[in-house]
Amino acid sequence: MTKRKQEPQPPTRDAVISSPPPRHIAFIMDGNRRWAERRGLNVQQGHRAGVKATLQLLSDLAEREHIEVITLFAFSSENWLRPALEVEGLMRLLYEQLAEQEIDKLHANDVCLRFIGARSQFSAEVRRRLEAAEQRTADNSKVVAIALSYSGQWDITQAARALAQQVANGQLLPEQINEDLFASKLSLADLPLPDLCVRTSGEQRLSNFLLWQCAYTELHFCDVPWPDFDIKALDQVLADYQTHQRRFGKRPDHGD
Repeated sequence: MTKRKQEPQPPTRDAVISSPPPRHIAFIMDGNRRWAERRGLNVQQGHRAGVKATLQLLSDLAEREHIEVITLFAFSSENWLRPALEVEGLMRLLYEQLAEQEIDKLHANDVCLRFIGARSQFSAEVRRRLEAAEQRTADNSKVVAIALSYSGQWDITQAARALAQQVANGQLLPEQINEDLFASKLSLADLPLPDLCVRTSGEQRLSNFLLWQCAYTELHFCDVPWPDFDIKALDQVLADYQTHQRRFGKRPDHGD
């Protein structure tokens, strides 16, 4: 996999724009800890800076009508294995951001919140706040999906389990299972697939994020740590994205 340029330039007047603007952008928000270390700060300060950057980016994106869905990889299934103090700090930060006044700010920006992942691993109070946030913002139009205690393997496994249960109940024959039916059991099944997945802070991997959904997603890796990733950085990514022709396995100009 080839790493894209750190700061792609906007297309020139003569450049060919091959792809329309993305409807769904997924973000792997990486680099909070390294950002903090470089500044002599503790990891919790890095995570707080990451939350601040996230909220600012969501506010800036509220005016971008062509972007219908944003998915944020906030806390993976594997993140539970981090040091206990760091996990405790992340849970405290999550609880704070789910406070009613914080959700009201997102609601005012027409954000519809969804949370994907294994909720059973969170405390009862956090689960209550997750549900309250979803209900409060359910009628808004711009979907922001937040992956918490999530992994692509978990997503695929729970979809397979749901179909297996239908087979066991006599509601479904194994030969009726196809890709479309399987996809309908995955998280975010009712939303467009990600057009673009952006990972910050230099790593070049999906880290178990939306593995099925990103089969033909354009991937962009940049060195900017998440706390420094702003709308200007995103606009540079989008300029690069629109110069790439998406073929979904087909040959250009031939459709096969």
